[in-house]
Amino acid sequence: MFNTSISEIYDKLRLHFYMKVYSRFENREATLTTVESFSMEVIMALGEPTVAQFAGVVNISSPNAAHRIKCLVQKGYVEKIQSKDDAREYHLRPTQKYMDFRQINQDYLTLLMKRCEERFSPEDYAKLNEMLDIINHELMPELDIKDYTFFDKVGE
Repeated sequence: MFNTSISEIYDKLRLHFYMKVYSRFENREATLTTVESFSMEVIMALGEPTVAQFAGVVNISSPNAAHRIKCLVQKGYVEKIQSKDDAREYHLRPTQKYMDFRQINQDYLTLLMKRCEERFSPEDYAKLNEMLDIINHELMPELDIKDYTFFDKVGE
């Protein structure tokens, strides 16, 4: 039977993030639309992708991706860095402005792991970290985003 704990944890992490994002909208601090927020999360997860790689992963046309990126650049959340290997190619790098925005989620993850460390024995905490590493590096091979062959598999 499917264990719903992982699903519930994922839901709570998303809920916390959305609560914080919405509170910034109330204070007029956030300038990202929902789609732009999702786009930035994809860019972060991919680790400085090209516009074409971003477009392939989110399954949108290159012109659509270029428009989305242009908006993010204008708002100051992403910068385009020219490739050292191929001057025709640009990589997308989140700016400090976005990193500050994203910190609201990282702070909660840090708090959660601190609570785990306090709640569990050192052995169990080490085992938890080991299991999370195994899930991340071995059990989700179709999403190995550090391996750029990932981009070739998108849409298969």
